[in-house]
Amino acid sequence: MTLEISDLLLKEIIDVGIQHCPNEFGGFLIGFYSEDSKQLNITDIILPKKYKATPYLFERDTIGVNERLRRFFKGEPKKYYVGEWHTHPQNSPIPSSTDYNAMVAISNHKNVAIKNPLLLIVGYQNKLVELGFYVMFKNKLCRYEKI
Repeated sequence: MTLEISDLLLKEIIDVGIQHCPNEFGGFLIGFYSEDSKQLNITDIILPKKYKATPYLFERDTIGVNERLRRFFKGEPKKYYVGEWHTHPQNSPIPSSTDYNAMVAISNHKNVAIKNPLLLIVGYQNKLVELGFYVMFKNKLCRYEKI
């Protein structure tokens, strides 16, 4: 499967993360799949209204998210939750064991309609930004390679 995300949305994600440095921050990824399910289009993000953040931890709440998700689903094309994103200030975009466990919990959650959620980690090291896109597949976080 291929991923598509606009440079404008990536810039928004990066800028929001920088605003919260030195703490981690993140949110929800919204998008839709192509008719043949071979391409995932990430089109929007939802930022949490309530969260806890430190330089090494980010925990978000889901307060108000269902209402915003319903609005995306009513649009054309229908968009829905496809995964999570968060930052790693002063670190690389490699999933921690906490990240892995969170993605396992999400993929196994009864209210999550997708079994292969996406994870985007934005790493900020020495004023350089590095992106890591991962998909949960067969209980493993597999990194997407840029083509």
